Amino acid sequence: MAEFSLDLTEEQRDLRDWVHGFAAEVVRPAAAEWDAREETPWPIIQEAAKVGLYGFEFLATCWADPTGLSLPIASEELFWGDAGIGLSIFGTSLAVAAIYGAGTPDQMVEWVPQCFGSLDQPAVAAFCTSEPEAGSDVGAMRTRAVYDEATDEWVLRGQKAYATNGGIAGVHVVTASVEPELGSRGQAAFVVPPGTPGLSATRKLRKLGLRASHTADVFLDDVRVPGRCLLGGKDALDERLARARSGQRASGQAAMRTFELSRPTVGAQALGVARAAYEYALDYAKERVQFGRPIIENQAVAFALADMKMEIDAARLLVWRASWMGRNNRPFTAGEGSMSKLKAGEVAVSVTEKAVQLLGGAGFLRDHPVERWYRDAKIYTIFEGTSEIQRLVISRAISGMQIR
Repeated sequence: MAEFSLDLTEEQRDLRDWVHGFAAEVVRPAAAEWDAREETPWPIIQEAAKVGLYGFEFLATCWADPTGLSLPIASEELFWGDAGIGLSIFGTSLAVAAIYGAGTPDQMVEWVPQCFGSLDQPAVAAFCTSEPEAGSDVGAMRTRAVYDEATDEWVLRGQKAYATNGGIAGVHVVTASVEPELGSRGQAAFVVPPGTPGLSATRKLRKLGLRASHTADVFLDDVRVPGRCLLGGKDALDERLARARSGQRASGQAAMRTFELSRPTVGAQALGVARAAYEYALDYAKERVQFGRPIIENQAVAFALADMKMEIDAARLLVWRASWMGRNNRPFTAGEGSMSKLKAGEVAVSVTEKAVQLLGGAGFLRDHPVERWYRDAKIYTIFEGTSEIQRLVISRAISGMQIR
């Protein structure tokens, strides 16, 4: 019988230490500045590209790890540095995951390098699926894609909401309905190449947290893309639509397939934020003296820190389990991917809130980073599936019933 171990491999430890070093030396010192500026930190993205942290080779190396743990490990360390900057660096990976998961080998070769740009001029990519009337309800998507057989082009019309890197991206990956009567089963994903007419983002959205990461609504006004921009190709789409029309079970749809691949990694991002707040609060409690002794000697403070540490470690185990299962093609029979994201997101919110409380008035000031981590944490109970949606996925999985 194979030996069971939770020890990281030498390669995983080296990866963890390397990313942590970049986060500590490059990301964290710049975090407050870029949060205040609410701008994309292009110099840091370029630095990440130069050291090999930003690019498909890095992602491919992580994805090749047979344990599935490399990307969650790297994500936790980078987002320990700062979530806004971390998402500016790793936000492109969601579009890449969509191309990787649904595209043909030729499409991967053509579009993935363009998602990252070059060392001298890095680019970012955007995955656009949420809409004003179709966030959690992906089946209500109104963006349409109509095939123009005469020109072998697809015409996209609609609006996307809350798109990370929307408008500033070179490559946009857009989900759209090609056969609305089939609901989510009639959807497909398209690459919109750089500079395509008709795609626009009128303004950057101002957010509670993750302020160094660009978010915008994206408008598609008769955007025409070549036939080769349909991820997976038209033959595969026609076959899938035919199965859906005949009532056969579908293997999945474009947006949800991408989210299933990414949820444990998003959970790891939340862990990084939670761990940063916990470590800062722990150090503060050891140094802050009240009534003649460090406040950590008070049981209420010590117990709060004990709970913070316990919850972070518990969430990490769920993230690692789901990451291992996904990498080894084990089905999420109980919604394990959603479990990991749900737990990690809610732990991030509770731990950062406790960190602010433990610092008292100091925690409410921008002089200390816990207020930024508190603001950043909240998104992890909202984006890529709200906590309520994760509970719905889990409950449907464990009951086998269509709970609404």
